Amino acid sequence: QVQLVESGGGLVQPGESLRLSCRASGSIFSINTMGWYRQAPGKPRELTASVTSGGSTNYADSVQGRFTISSDNAKNAEYLQMNGLKPEDTAVYYCYAAGVRSNRFAYGRDFWGQGTQVAVSS
Repeated sequence: QVQLVESGGGLVQPGESLRLSCRASGSIFSINTMGWYRQAPGKPRELTASVTSGGSTNYADSVQGRFTISSDNAKNAEYLQMNGLKPEDTAVYYCYAAGVRSNRFAYGRDFWGQGTQVAVSS
């Protein structure tokens, strides 16, 4: 199977930065897309950013220009650099991986991390 482990969350003041990391482990040959969703209290989970194995990126309008997603295919890892953080960025951030294949088959499902808390407050 596949496991995703996130790190890098914490409490920061508005305007500061954080870098989230996520690494996938297990029987993995390739991953098509990795990304981050976030969920604030009382709100639905929303796509924040994603990156494909080819390097194409996608961002929510609310984070465009402030967040940068990147990946390291060789390490099955992704990173989310978050600059200019705002109180409304406060949420639990979940790493996900889609289109995951072992060297024998496609898993046919997405995989999720356990979530990491980001809190932005003065």
